[in-house]
Amino acid sequence: MSSATTEATTGTLPNAAEAKGTVVLDGVTKRYGQATAVDGVSLTVQPGEFISLLGPSGCGKTTTLRMIAGFEVPDAGDIRISGRSVQNIPPYRRDVNTVFQAYALFPHMSVAENVAYGLQQRRTPKAQLREQVVEALDLVQMRRFADRKPAQLSGGQQQRVALARALVNRPAVLLLDEPLGALDRQLREEMQLELKLLQSRVGITFVFVTHDQGEALSMSDRIAIMRDGRIEQLADADTIYARPASAYVAAFVGQQNFFRGRVAEGGAAVDSPHALVRGIRSELGEGQQGQAAVRPEFVEIAADVADGRSPADALDAVNSVRGTVIGVAHLGETMQYLVGLGDDQSLIVRRPTPEAPDLAVGDAVVCSWKAASVLLFASDDAASAGGYVAPPTL
Repeated sequence: MSSATTEATTGTLPNAAEAKGTVVLDGVTKRYGQATAVDGVSLTVQPGEFISLLGPSGCGKTTTLRMIAGFEVPDAGDIRISGRSVQNIPPYRRDVNTVFQAYALFPHMSVAENVAYGLQQRRTPKAQLREQVVEALDLVQMRRFADRKPAQLSGGQQQRVALARALVNRPAVLLLDEPLGALDRQLREEMQLELKLLQSRVGITFVFVTHDQGEALSMSDRIAIMRDGRIEQLADADTIYARPASAYVAAFVGQQNFFRGRVAEGGAAVDSPHALVRGIRSELGEGQQGQAAVRPEFVEIAADVADGRSPADALDAVNSVRGTVIGVAHLGETMQYLVGLGDDQSLIVRRPTPEAPDLAVGDAVVCSWKAASVLLFASDDAASAGGYVAPPTL
């Protein structure tokens, strides 16, 4: 076989520096007509890493996953898996498996037969096949259901079978396209924990696509926040949440209260119509348009006693606003208050339930927070993109 033929069927020679399970995207672009779905994405996933592609619908995360799987072909750039370019390798010859939101189990086959199907296609010897099927079912705690048909299983059990079928061949990389999307909330949260524990046990690289920030934050070693076909920020969950690189990321991950106005105090504050919001000094220029953000859990709230004191005195805070409670919601571990500030501006406040003040709709309140809790961004860093909605509702 010629070298050209070998390259077309098996990929280019592997990069020795990229171990088994490494996924590298190098300037990958995908277009559909005039629309660019993925725009020059570069990303390296380390062996055994759990990485999530997180973003709203249309940001390019699923297209990126499908290109790694081989279901879509990039218009530019290169994709390498375990050090080998897979540009000319069809999906069934890549050392990856994919789990979709729709489990796609064969209804006429038993659980064991569904899991064994891929091994049978590879003509795996029967003794080895049985051993691998049992091992895969044990991984997902489904061995006792081996003889059942998919219709006899719950949604969570079907998802476990789909995982077992994807893992039975021990691929270098497992791709997961919103696999928990069809589950109810409680089962979804249980499966998040199980999926992370499973990944830790098998040590396989997981690339996980989701639009659910809670899933990404709870399971991922790193998260790639995507926007308009590009990666806006790539970091661990703590960094993404506490130090977002842009207002877009700050708004998409968790909730934020935004105050918009002119930058003041040498780049350390934003003078909004409702408050002068002070933060830590930034690179923003005096007088330019900016926005300050504070998360609901960093805001203190108390009844406004109107005794002449500064509203923030008791909290040793430098930021405060007065308003009126326009909504109260019990969220279990926290109480959420929606405070109207006037001119359609509102503020979300969340306090731990045991510490939450007894407030009702119509009460006058004071909200305060510290400068260290404030993030400052330029006004052209659009916080409204990616699903942020203001004012919030209860």
